[in-house]
Amino acid sequence: MSSKAYFSTYIDVSKKLLSLPSNSELKKEIFQIQKIDFEGEKWSKENYFAGYTSYGSMDKLHLSSPNFAFLEKAISRKIAKFVRILEWDIHPRDLAMNSCWVNIMPRGAHHSFHIHPHSVISGTYYVDVPQGASPLKFEDPRLSQMMLAPSRKTNCKDGNKNFVSISSTSRDLLLFESWLRHEVPSNQTKKPRLSVSFNYSFR
Repeated sequence: MSSKAYFSTYIDVSKKLLSLPSNSELKKEIFQIQKIDFEGEKWSKENYFAGYTSYGSMDKLHLSSPNFAFLEKAISRKIAKFVRILEWDIHPRDLAMNSCWVNIMPRGAHHSFHIHPHSVISGTYYVDVPQGASPLKFEDPRLSQMMLAPSRKTNCKDGNKNFVSISSTSRDLLLFESWLRHEVPSNQTKKPRLSVSFNYSFR
């Protein structure tokens, strides 16, 4: 008998994307953005439970900030490699960052399951992740089609799980296809979890 896995879903993790000084500058700017983003605070109260995000107000930071433009260049190099892994019949230059925003998740903040419409590749750069902070949790995209499928063993391989949680540390970069549903469970640490999220789409 021969068994082979098909329909793979790739999630890419890069460690220490930026230097410590560059990461520190990003961290400072995130808090500066929060202080002036009154519209974002208002949007967050209605849409981002217990936390702050500039998604609804300042979502093109790579076009207005040198620090975020520098981050974009570092991410784009990883995007090019990810496109090759996915074996898409495109050139990496066909894709461009079309949105980039910050997230501050203090204790109790969470972000429920969602996808990133009108995008091709999405991801998160982790600026400051306290030890024990919430991971990014992904859902098997076939889950709604499984009908009478039995539950998986608790120690099954990652490729067979219905949900996969990926924990990150500061300066990690995580990339995934934008249609893949994901969430951030409630942050239970005392320090806020700081990240930059982004989308890439066709130029």
